[in-house]
Amino acid sequence: MRTWGPLTAVCLGTFMLLLDVTIAVVALPDMARALDASLSDLQWVMDGYALALAALLLGTGAAADVLGRRRVHVAGVVLFAVASLLCGLASGPGMLVAARAVQGVGAAAMFATTLPLLGSVYQGRRRSVALGVWGAVSGAAAAVGPVLGGVLTDGPGWRWIFFVNLPVSVAAIWLTLRVVPESRGARGRRVDWTGTVTFAAFAGAVTYGAVRAGAHGWTEGTTLAWFACGVLALAGFVAVERRAADPLIDPRLFLKPAFSGVMAGALAFNAAAFGGMAYTSIWLQTILGMSPVRGGLVFLWLSLASFVVAAAGGRLLHGVPPRITIGVGLLLVASGQFCMAFLDAGSSAAALVPGLVLVGVGTGLVSPGIAGAALAAVPAERAGMAGGAVNTFRQLGYALGIAVLGTVLTSRMQDTLPHDAAHTLAGGGAGALRDAFSEHTLRAAFATGLNHAAVAAGLTALGGGILVLALVRTPRAAGGAVTDPAGRTLTEEKSERQTPAMREL
Repeated sequence: MRTWGPLTAVCLGTFMLLLDVTIAVVALPDMARALDASLSDLQWVMDGYALALAALLLGTGAAADVLGRRRVHVAGVVLFAVASLLCGLASGPGMLVAARAVQGVGAAAMFATTLPLLGSVYQGRRRSVALGVWGAVSGAAAAVGPVLGGVLTDGPGWRWIFFVNLPVSVAAIWLTLRVVPESRGARGRRVDWTGTVTFAAFAGAVTYGAVRAGAHGWTEGTTLAWFACGVLALAGFVAVERRAADPLIDPRLFLKPAFSGVMAGALAFNAAAFGGMAYTSIWLQTILGMSPVRGGLVFLWLSLASFVVAAAGGRLLHGVPPRITIGVGLLLVASGQFCMAFLDAGSSAAALVPGLVLVGVGTGLVSPGIAGAALAAVPAERAGMAGGAVNTFRQLGYALGIAVLGTVLTSRMQDTLPHDAAHTLAGGGAGALRDAFSEHTLRAAFATGLNHAAVAAGLTALGGGILVLALVRTPRAAGGAVTDPAGRTLTEEKSERQTPAMREL
């Protein structure tokens, strides 16, 4: 227990928080029916969690260094558990969205402290083993999310995708308090609360503007006002960070082409690879008539391809520069999305398989090395900042991907359906429209929307891949030190130890 207890405790929390990123995907149609939820409600069920996680990840990590990492981690698990209970008891979409946002706050506190806690307990070879196990658990959580969500939704009901967190949370809290020692960061560090607030305002305003654009248009006055608020908040964030003694992200890092390229790649990766899964799941269930379990199993093509490539790539691609693996991986994600852009009214789930496999292969290339590439682009003393930044940009990309791709989906549906009907269809309400529209019309409209969303996702991944290939270079340290494909400087043990710790699926 003393040896592996801390790893078990941390992995329990990590599994829960990453599972909840994807577990709700296949339950969205059932949620919509039970709560009379609209498309924007469903978008916020996913985005409320991802956005809170992205916006607060850096801030809670800094707070944990000051207040105590175990204390903040346990507080995060408690908050996550309470929010999960509220999600399961939700009587309407507003309550569910609010509870999901609170879940995201708890998840940010958990995620920001997992790796520092492991780093404080394990050293040397045990640390490498612990980080390997943590990485495997992270990947498993993301992979089994849609399938487990389908099993629970088909069985006891969609509310149990949240109730299942309660016993796991109790076990995680008990084990953490019993076997994980308290640890803190360097003395004298201050929490950048102003930076945390301005970054959260930026992320929230831009995401809300993108969701609103789906219902009111990109050029509508209030939509533009939200985007303007996002720009102002971003400007405020940059101004604050330039003057902060302990900034969340030093803006000067973005002057380094390699760092900017990796951040662009991280943002594009999660947006393109995963942002459209919710809408595909709705199509599988409400148009093709699949059960939640069968709909969740469709995404296993992506997960299995990712696992195989990630496992084999560690050996076969040793020595390949990270800009190649990440850049080519993003291009494969783009290719997979483009392959899924040829649906029509008669298409079945089999039409998605080649594209999902390609996206999975690309994911298997990008995920293992993107954090290492970020660390290699900054000085060793900025390793923690770079690792937190790449995870933040990935979660922000996921939140923005859901919002933007949903807007693209509904705008193209409106070519053949009235505005309200298009939003009802995209939100899982096909059953309510079948008396007013033919089955062929509904199938064709949804297929057209998914095709354009896939093209948008493909262009996003293509742009990210080009930026990574153009901007990211493998650095050569002074004195002839070389770097490995994960971006570690082999002659600097501190950097070597920190690099694998920030890998996240």
